[in-house]
Amino acid sequence: MADKNQYQSAWAQSIPAREQLKIIRRLFTYAKPYKRQFGWAIVGVIGMSAMNIALPFILQEYMDRYLRNLSATTAVILGVASLYAMGTIIKAFTQFFQSFLFQMGSERGLEDARRQLFAKLHKLGMRYFDQTPAGSIVSRVTNDTMTFADFANVWLTILVGLTSIVTSFVTMLIMAPKVAGLVLLFLPILMFVVWYYNHFASKVYRHMRERLSELNTKLNESIEGIQIIQQFRQEHRISDEFEEINDDYLRSRRMMIRTNSIFLGSMISFLYSLALVVVLAAFGVTSLHSFVAAGMVYAFTTYVQNFFNPMTNMMDNLTFLQDGVVAGSRIFRILDSEEYAPAQNPGAHAVMQQGKIEFRHVSFAYDGEHEILHDISFVANPGETVALVGHTGSGKSSIINVMMRFYKFGEGQVLIDDVDIRDYPAEELRRKIGLVLQDSFMFYGDISSNIRLYNDSITDEQVMAAAKFVQADRFIEQLPGDYQAKVIEGGSQFSSGQRQLISFARTVVTDPKVLVLDEATANIDTETENLIQEGLRRLRQGRTTIAIAHRLSTIKDANLILVLDAGRIVERGTHDELLAQKGRYYDMYELQTGHDELD
Repeated sequence: MADKNQYQSAWAQSIPAREQLKIIRRLFTYAKPYKRQFGWAIVGVIGMSAMNIALPFILQEYMDRYLRNLSATTAVILGVASLYAMGTIIKAFTQFFQSFLFQMGSERGLEDARRQLFAKLHKLGMRYFDQTPAGSIVSRVTNDTMTFADFANVWLTILVGLTSIVTSFVTMLIMAPKVAGLVLLFLPILMFVVWYYNHFASKVYRHMRERLSELNTKLNESIEGIQIIQQFRQEHRISDEFEEINDDYLRSRRMMIRTNSIFLGSMISFLYSLALVVVLAAFGVTSLHSFVAAGMVYAFTTYVQNFFNPMTNMMDNLTFLQDGVVAGSRIFRILDSEEYAPAQNPGAHAVMQQGKIEFRHVSFAYDGEHEILHDISFVANPGETVALVGHTGSGKSSIINVMMRFYKFGEGQVLIDDVDIRDYPAEELRRKIGLVLQDSFMFYGDISSNIRLYNDSITDEQVMAAAKFVQADRFIEQLPGDYQAKVIEGGSQFSSGQRQLISFARTVVTDPKVLVLDEATANIDTETENLIQEGLRRLRQGRTTIAIAHRLSTIKDANLILVLDAGRIVERGTHDELLAQKGRYYDMYELQTGHDELD
């Protein structure tokens, strides 16, 4: 609980002004490609401000020149009405013009930001995703980027407001300098309200954003684990945890609403009403010793309204400004992250020819401190199969992660064809190394696209040949539409064994030099496994194979078996050699097969 409170209090702190300015400057870079569009929008803002000055002036002239002297003819009335209507139409057109251009520019900036963020996520290393909940990432890509559009509109509101305030005040200053000076006295009060709101609201919005991220994380976890939740009757616990986070989010929303209710419309309306009383009182005192035209009073009070109304709009939109700053800080944490996938050496251009794999005294730690692998050395010659066995946590998958360059290893060297693995382009490694995981993932689409993975260079004939090679054609051709059969999210309409067969076909169709099997037959029933064992034996011919296996019966024919324990190789040899040693491998095999077979 203490850690949680410390976490929340850290995030509840307001963002320093200097950091806010830095974030705002970075956010403006997304508007730079559309500066011409925003420029025309500013022209529209200037035009609308001009109409805000002209319309009250038209009525002032009409009231003081014609109505006061009872000289308004039908022609004058129609002329003034037409002029006022024309001005109103021009104001409406310029308002639409500037609003449309600003919002479209902000939407395009939003699209660019989301595209950049999505691309960055695919450049980050596995360590980043180990440390960051998936729901939090989803929240940043969807919710946080969505605030960019509102953030851009804030600046439109500020621009419109400042233009209206300046033009209204200048006009009031020309009409009645002393009364305009009284209105100006309210400006420091308004600035203080804006500053205080900006200071206080930033920490409120930051807290709210983090609670929303936690809410998305919990929701994502609950949906992905719904089968386990229902199987072990965890609905009540999950609901309580979700309710706690949801209540915390509600409290942060309540704080935001209370803050906005105090500092936004109500405060500005009060100051406007107070200023209006001061203005009318000033004109009232003036009228005691000199004439004050009714038209000027009307126009002046209209300009006072134009002076204060933008304040309300700007204060209303300051919520989006704070939202945008907070969202920007969260997004830039991803864009500034340096947890990249391991980089290859500059100028890496090696080409894999044979597929010989060699580990030389390799040590590895996921966090850079606590080693998982210790002094791992072995050689897998072209066409050979090296099997990795050991209890859970012994380091088998870590060897695969290092070889696939998912993580950067520490000491030692990994060689392919006697060339450092860092001298191969990443594209070459991905193209020449085929990986089959224990949990196969299928994309929304159809069977064919899931085998070729949208690689148009792979023909339909190759797709069908790969499926036939791993015996997947038997169930595929029984589906409605066979290879064009629809695949829903995750391929949940297929059994684990069927998904794994498609995963095998996906690997076979690329014709890799090196085959990596990470407990690839763990989710396949015995009958299905028997169907593909012959295919796997053919698949391994001419290819180097690194296989992790829990079923030791599937690796009897391996050229080399490495037995791992706590990140170290404790035994090595063929199946028969390890049985003869009667060590760890012998014990593991005895547990799986029983004494009779060994005797």
